[in-house]
Amino acid sequence: MYPPQQSAYDRAITVFSPDGRLFQVEYAREAVRTGSTSIGITGKEGVALIAHKRLASSLLVGESHEKIFEVDQHVAAASSGLVADARKLVEFARLEAQKHHLTYDEDIPVEMLAKKVGDHVQFFTQYAGVRPYGVSLLIAGMDAEPKLFETDPSGALFEYKATAIGAGKKAVEEFFEKEYKEGLAMHDAIKLALKALKKSAEEKLTAANVDIATVDRSRKTKVLSRDEINAFLAEKG
Repeated sequence: MYPPQQSAYDRAITVFSPDGRLFQVEYAREAVRTGSTSIGITGKEGVALIAHKRLASSLLVGESHEKIFEVDQHVAAASSGLVADARKLVEFARLEAQKHHLTYDEDIPVEMLAKKVGDHVQFFTQYAGVRPYGVSLLIAGMDAEPKLFETDPSGALFEYKATAIGAGKKAVEEFFEKEYKEGLAMHDAIKLALKALKKSAEEKLTAANVDIATVDRSRKTKVLSRDEINAFLAEKG
């Protein structure tokens, strides 16, 4: 049961509590915190996204549970939180990327796209009759250098060298603070991210419950096959 003073302020997104909090946004953050872990990591050759999928049933077709999405040829996104909200947000990002390409005949800069997504998310914290997105995205792409951004249900936007969202965020970030080094090769970056994911995951990692995608200096998004993921998981060290 929530305290009486809280319950009076959590029924509408437009009402601040006396201490300056928007409870509906905080509840949306809880949806992200309970989601399965997604990791982003940059290196000298590009940026990689690694996502853990919770498969509730052996009857579920793993490929139907998307955690990593291609936004544009040079941008990918990984989600944690409500999958349906993630899909809707990715569709918005794809549309913005195509609008920019049609208007300027160039790929949209990753930071510009991330800011557009953040602005869109923030819009849903201002008006009655809507609710915040219950999802965070890691937006990864390649401009002159690899870029990695995290969106928050409040609309806040942060750039990282390596980070995580979801249930394992704290454990992964503590691991990266000790082990991450700038200038990693792509292969080593993926290995490090999988090592971090193993520390936070409650089940054994397999190619069925892990998705990996990379964006390298060729500015192309590549989603790794099951065989490629299995090869990484089989490596020692």
